[in-house]
Amino acid sequence: MAHVRKTTQSRKTAHKKTSASRKPARKSPKRWSQRVTRQSDALDLKQGVFKLESPKKIATSLKRSAEHSSRRKAGAYRSALSMLTFYINRAGKTLPKTQRARLEKAKVELKRAFGRE
Repeated sequence: MAHVRKTTQSRKTAHKKTSASRKPARKSPKRWSQRVTRQSDALDLKQGVFKLESPKKIATSLKRSAEHSSRRKAGAYRSALSMLTFYINRAGKTLPKTQRARLEKAKVELKRAFGRE
């Protein structure tokens, strides 16, 4: 014999929350990675450093920024390299191949500038 369950409310309305009890969805800030590159706690970067044409100039600028920063927690080389890697990773697939190649060469130049080769 099958047991039939009796309910006073329909299932749809029994678990429905009222709109007054819902919290508004928090909107995530747009372009947080852009803010990190501009206002990093580790480095004060020269504006447009990643858009420079020469990998050597990019590496030199990053080295200068890292060495002059008093807020970085790691060494100068590590801070400069991590900022460069962060920029490459956050740009993702939207980064043009020519610029990606230039930034990858800048990593090599950064190693040379710090004598880590």
